[in-house]
Amino acid sequence: MPGRLAGFTLTLVAACLVAACGFQLRGTGSETLVPDAWKSMYLDTDNPNGELSREVRSSFAASGVVWAEEREEATYRLVLGAERFSQRNLSVSADARAAEIELTLSAQFSVQDDRGKRVMPPTQASVVQQMENDPSNVVGKAEELRIIRSEMRVELARQMMRRIGFFAASTAP
Repeated sequence: MPGRLAGFTLTLVAACLVAACGFQLRGTGSETLVPDAWKSMYLDTDNPNGELSREVRSSFAASGVVWAEEREEATYRLVLGAERFSQRNLSVSADARAAEIELTLSAQFSVQDDRGKRVMPPTQASVVQQMENDPSNVVGKAEELRIIRSEMRVELARQMMRRIGFFAASTAP
């Protein structure tokens, strides 16, 4: 019994210390909140059914943004440019094949008000990751690349949300 009590006490103390230091799970907290005036948005993009568009909608909706079906119904319009993906070799192996690859995913975005006036200038968001390459496992690396690219898309949408949230908060009266 004394061992269980000590274990419980230790767990309780650890939980209190983690909470006291300000620890939050990734993707939670006030850094992703936008002022109420910014919670009605319309997504203006050339690829409305694309994977980045879906991630942007999802990330913003999780922060309280309500997406309008029509441009005229929204207070603000998020203009989302095309997703750009690139990769480059960082190092090569002894047999002159890529050993490490740098992956970059980026997109440009801006925000306009309901009258079409630009309130947030065009901004470039980008995510960079590295991955090791194994030329003998082409299928596995292709699947890993697909998963990493999907994760990068999620992070890119979160980055846009944070930037717009900070911008909106800094311009709020």
